[in-house]
Amino acid sequence: MSADTPLMKEPDATAGPVTARGELIRLEDVTKRFGTNTVLDRLNFSVDAGRHVTLIGPSGSGKTTILRLLMTLAEPDEGTITVDGERLFPAPQKQVREVRKKIGMVFQQFNLFPNMTVLRNLTEAPVQVLGMSKDEAEARARELLDLVGLADKCDARPTMLSGGQQQRVAIARALAMRPRVLLLDEVTSALDPELVAGVLDLLRDIARSTDITMLCVTHEMGFARDISDQVLMFDSGRVIEAGPPEQIFGDPEQDRTREFLSAVL
Repeated sequence: MSADTPLMKEPDATAGPVTARGELIRLEDVTKRFGTNTVLDRLNFSVDAGRHVTLIGPSGSGKTTILRLLMTLAEPDEGTITVDGERLFPAPQKQVREVRKKIGMVFQQFNLFPNMTVLRNLTEAPVQVLGMSKDEAEARARELLDLVGLADKCDARPTMLSGGQQQRVAIARALAMRPRVLLLDEVTSALDPELVAGVLDLLRDIARSTDITMLCVTHEMGFARDISDQVLMFDSGRVIEAGPPEQIFGDPEQDRTREFLSAVL
């Protein structure tokens, strides 16, 4: 199952280096089990560069597990995962580490380093992992903090920030690594309701103004409708329906999709 032809966008400084268009992520016959529970069942799908793909479906259907596999926080029991033409699994650890550099993730919990300033939260990985100079990393970090509306918080500690501000820092930190792919895992689920709209608006702006590929897990159906080029409906570890948002949300083919959407919309 492949994404449709990519939408063309102007590249932006927040994204990683732009290469030829085409398939960026591929999962082939991926199976993941936790004990006797099969979370992903011979899963196949692909995502083209520059596309925004949203995974929807009930809790426990395998959506977040896919993101964890791509982040190498877990390994598949069977199947292969390829990113930007290079094997992520199975592959030697050195190759896994190199491919992993192309992927950024924003988690449900912000996972910021509490003992570091906001600025250092953004510069630590580019310096230590990418070998970027401290001056270059700081210049990029300040640019990204300006992008997310937190230019005045460089010297603050994460505990001094609201939840919405912490999540904005987490988004900027992910972008600081210049990833080809940005993974978003229920990024508003830990926020108070009044903070959700601001974070979603920021992600909409990033989706519209950059060339970065996004793979998003969310229960915010309005957000999914707005940013997605393609929506995948998951159930029991499989994709049961895929299509553009106007089809999935407006005229789904599968009874299970209609049942799920009627419960969450």
